[in-house]
Amino acid sequence: MNHPTILILGGTTEAAELARRLASLPVRVITSLAGRTRDPAKLAGEVRSGGFGGAEGLAGYIQAEDVTIVVDATHPFATRISPNAAKAAKLAGRPLIRLERPAWQKTEGDDWHEVASLEEAASAIPPSARVLLALGRQHIAVFSSRPGVHFVVRMIDPPETPLGLASHQLVLARPGKAEDEEAFLQDRRITHIVCRNSGGTASYAKLEAARNLKIPVILIARPPQVHTNAVGDVDAVLEFVRTSLEQPLSNPSFSGLSRESTNG
Repeated sequence: MNHPTILILGGTTEAAELARRLASLPVRVITSLAGRTRDPAKLAGEVRSGGFGGAEGLAGYIQAEDVTIVVDATHPFATRISPNAAKAAKLAGRPLIRLERPAWQKTEGDDWHEVASLEEAASAIPPSARVLLALGRQHIAVFSSRPGVHFVVRMIDPPETPLGLASHQLVLARPGKAEDEEAFLQDRRITHIVCRNSGGTASYAKLEAARNLKIPVILIARPPQVHTNAVGDVDAVLEFVRTSLEQPLSNPSFSGLSRESTNG
């Protein structure tokens, strides 16, 4: 008998952890990536890359691959795929759970100026600032309207087209630990940081470094989205998978999805 299939709409650290932990269970795991990162980290299970062609295309894929459960573990700012995932799961008649990491919360010593959009972030930058733009390449263009500001743009992959910023330095690197981020900010004489409130631990170190160095952060708030079945960590998704598969299935081959096995 074929194992149940779990489709993870991924691209986040949490999605990778979920795939790794599911891989030890009697399920087939498929992680779907948008394809923006040229050399993504190796993932457990099967991997597909690229779009689906909207909600209908995703629903067709779910049915073609006989997907049992859909996990939307995309980025908190991925405003297109999440509604498509919800619609596709409904069209295909499959359960959907949203894995969304909690947003960062301001703590003592943080100097945050919270804004609602990229445009507001660009307007909030003071003249003559030296700004770390910790954003994806698709979010840079709006800052071209700010002359008199020097931008340090950090990306994992080089951009396919010129950034269009009047004064900038491009750095191809991944975020480091807090001490590495402090050195990075000091070496480049950064006076401000612009980033999105992505949450999670993978890129939080720059905010720790900014706190220690007393550097103001212009923080873009998450877009409002409504998720009917959302959880904040991988353990909760594993519990959802376990209970979802236990209810309709009594086959002994699924006994590995026990409460104990979700603690792996």
